[in-house]
Amino acid sequence: MHHKRRFGLAVAVVLAFQAEAASSLKLNEQGYFEAPGLNVTVFADIYPDGHQTGVTVIQHGERVAANGDLRLEPSPGQWSPVPAGDGKASFDPATGSLVQTLRYPDPGKDRKGFNPIEYPDLHFSYKVAVTPLDGHSFQVSVHLDQPLPAEWEGKVGFNFELFPGDLFGKSFLMDGKSGTFPRQANGPVAVVEGHTITAPLASGRTLVVAPENPLQRLKIESRSGRLDLIDGRGNMNNGWYIVREVTRPGATRDALTWVVTPNVDPQWRYEPVVQVSQVGYRPHQAKTVVIEQDPRDRKADPLVLYRIGEDGPREVARYTPRPWGKFLRYHYLTADLSEVREPGSYQLSYRGKSTHVFRIDDDVFDRGVWQPTLEYFLPAQMCHMRVTENYRTWHGLDHMDDARMASPGVHFDGYEQGPDTLTRFKPGDRIPGMAVGGWHDAGDYDLRIESQMGTIKLLAQMVEEFGLDHDATTIDQARKETRLLRPDGVNDAIQQIEHGLLNVLAGYRALGRTYRGVIEPTLEQYVLLGDVTTQTDNLAYDPALPAGARTGTTSSLQDDRWVFTEDNPNRELETASGLAVAARVLEPSNPAMAKEALDAAIDLTARALDRATSIGAKVAALSELAVSTGDPAYVEKLVALKPQIVEAIDKTGPSLAVALPLVRDADFLREVDAAVAAHQAKLADDATRTPYRVPYVPYIWGAGWDIQRFGVDQYYFRKGWPQHTSDALQMDALNFVLGVHPGKVTESFASGVGANSATVAYGTNRADWSYIPGGVISGTALIRPDLPELKIWPYFWQQREYVIGGGAENFMFLALAAASRQQAGK
Repeated sequence: MHHKRRFGLAVAVVLAFQAEAASSLKLNEQGYFEAPGLNVTVFADIYPDGHQTGVTVIQHGERVAANGDLRLEPSPGQWSPVPAGDGKASFDPATGSLVQTLRYPDPGKDRKGFNPIEYPDLHFSYKVAVTPLDGHSFQVSVHLDQPLPAEWEGKVGFNFELFPGDLFGKSFLMDGKSGTFPRQANGPVAVVEGHTITAPLASGRTLVVAPENPLQRLKIESRSGRLDLIDGRGNMNNGWYIVREVTRPGATRDALTWVVTPNVDPQWRYEPVVQVSQVGYRPHQAKTVVIEQDPRDRKADPLVLYRIGEDGPREVARYTPRPWGKFLRYHYLTADLSEVREPGSYQLSYRGKSTHVFRIDDDVFDRGVWQPTLEYFLPAQMCHMRVTENYRTWHGLDHMDDARMASPGVHFDGYEQGPDTLTRFKPGDRIPGMAVGGWHDAGDYDLRIESQMGTIKLLAQMVEEFGLDHDATTIDQARKETRLLRPDGVNDAIQQIEHGLLNVLAGYRALGRTYRGVIEPTLEQYVLLGDVTTQTDNLAYDPALPAGARTGTTSSLQDDRWVFTEDNPNRELETASGLAVAARVLEPSNPAMAKEALDAAIDLTARALDRATSIGAKVAALSELAVSTGDPAYVEKLVALKPQIVEAIDKTGPSLAVALPLVRDADFLREVDAAVAAHQAKLADDATRTPYRVPYVPYIWGAGWDIQRFGVDQYYFRKGWPQHTSDALQMDALNFVLGVHPGKVTESFASGVGANSATVAYGTNRADWSYIPGGVISGTALIRPDLPELKIWPYFWQQREYVIGGGAENFMFLALAAASRQQAGK
């Protein structure tokens, strides 16, 4: 009660200040400044590495500028120092400003964490204040708590990043002199503040961005010094255009002051977006169309359905969309097309704007939906192979110099090697047999155990659940060649499972345990864009050779990837569960590999079960081993875990479903049944909280992968407890990936799947602004606090990244599930 009173007084002060202010920008309930057609957020987000924090401008619904903050480099990259923020920005009623306090270094990232950053010996703190001015202008002020050390004067500056994708070919004016935003970074190259970058595109006191476009025009005026317009792509391929000014020498208060004026059309409204599956629907499938509108636009106009015939579109139905209400920043309507069952091609029109054409038919998921993942994406990701498609080489034979034991210490990308390798190998030792099998982890070229086993397990589950048997690829392990769209008479899914196991079992054989992962030893290798065969020389390192020497098979170059190990019983149990499933599906065609996989699963479980803390991992391993071995001891161990299983049914239910027929304990079955019933009832209620009827809680990455995983879990809940579980949430998860998701970009997250899909993606292909068919991007991200965003930009890993181990395979599973129900007449 006491806190509510204080909050009410604060709101009253804010409203009183705003009543007297001339600015159109007002502080809203979400904590950022807002006017019709304009939002200004102040450190509302948390991800500077991904251009996603600082002072941010959202102009006519588009995030046009972000990351406004002090940086130590004119054009920083992903591993450059970033400040630490002290909580959220606070409102100062005396000035009407939002103020953020920050400091260098960030102790949580300084040589530690997921991606360690090396900070210089520089310690200082400061404030960034954003103050609304007349009209749509706002002032940005930087206040240092103490003057900077003399050696850092002229090296610390305020960077404001402009999103490049919407500016290519647009003009700018710097102090009245015109220029054009280039498509690619161009010379000349210069040394700026001690850093080699492309020379500034322009310098001056006043910059006008895109003056020709009233919806993009934005003016930045410095009241304290000189602005430099820098093309950040000159030294970082994923850079943005940067507006930078260094702080005034010796200054503290108002070390830097800008006035930013976005041009705004107060009458602008977000154009309605009709969201419908890019692939289509089965005739008896639920078909909910979502319409996303401006929050001030509550009108529901007719939604017109057309059937496409020989003579073009013909109207077949009209709907009055039902208001759903507010979600994130928009107003939503829905329309139910479930009664439309006649096979054919259809199109929707709303307020004169038509959607893509989508199909309704029994075979809508039978071709070109799940197949691209198996036919293109997984082959393109294969490591230790040469991969070709007709005239094209996706990549050459790679990493034949794998692998050496990692040195102790914190690495990058989440890898860390302890002082004990937990094996017979010492740091630097070559691990025999590792140059075989596995898949590159999307945009990276590392082999994480969870990615390898996630792919293996899901493929094996698809073989087991749906009888997946598809042959479009030649996979020749003897020649280390993969040829796309050239059948070899063998099930591609089985061959891919074998390919993954070749690497995992080779590591297990050599190390006596599973590896944590295999990754490049240097950051220079890790950031490679281009042909993977250039990452290493494919020759094993030989310390006896003189520098620069090579033989036919060895080299003095220490570029071989490193193997990392860890003591992680939870991860070992997850690995065991995948090995057990793979053993079942391989037994008919490759009994030797099946036996080795099952033996490894049994061994890993015996060593890890009593030390593991994850009930989900325990149930996954025990359930799969119970089915694979028929040993009742595994079922007894499951029954003994009843209290933990019931308490965490959301995590244990999907894995338990496969072993449920083996359980005879009535109390166990009754209590688990009740827990599932309660869980499904809660999910059904939670589904009503978004217009998409799926749990949508994005963090930094888009939520598409999590929603796919949720859909697969729902499949297994339905498998085990059909009396409590409908297919609605499972199918809505698939529709979310296929285009029924927030934001104006309604493309399918699955590249090359559907009428419109993600044809610019962050994979090994990202430097080419291209896509790999069957790869599935992470999807629409949330720019805090309420902007759904999916920009066309190949370097947004948090929106457009591909991954293996679930990102694509979960989608493939859901599409196969949708197809199989149709085939079974369900």
